[in-house]
Amino acid sequence: MTAFLLGVAIFLLANVAAGLVRVIRGPTQADRVVAAQLFGTTGVAILLVLSVAMDARPLRDVALIFALLAVVISVAFVKRGWVRAPGQPSRAEPSLPREEP
Repeated sequence: MTAFLLGVAIFLLANVAAGLVRVIRGPTQADRVVAAQLFGTTGVAILLVLSVAMDARPLRDVALIFALLAVVISVAFVKRGWVRAPGQPSRAEPSLPREEP
C-alpha cells in the first residue's frame, strides 16, 4: 500500500509540473492565479498522501496550514488584482438596450 501511495504522490508532483507550464505561459493574470491554486491544492494532497504513507501526523497539520494560505491568496487576488477582460461592462455600467432614433 505504501508503494501505491508514493506512486500517487509522484503523479501529483507531475501535475504540479504541468501547472508550472501554465504559470509561465498563462496569457492572463487569472490563469496564473488558477495555476497557483493548483499548486496549493496539489501540495495539500501530496502532504496528506505522504502523511498516510509514512504515518506522520504533523504533515496533516502542515497540509491544513497550506489549505488556509491558499484561501487567503485567492481572496487577496480577487480583492486587489482582478482585472476585467476588455469589452466587458463593469457593474457600474449596466448593459441596457440602446434606444435608436
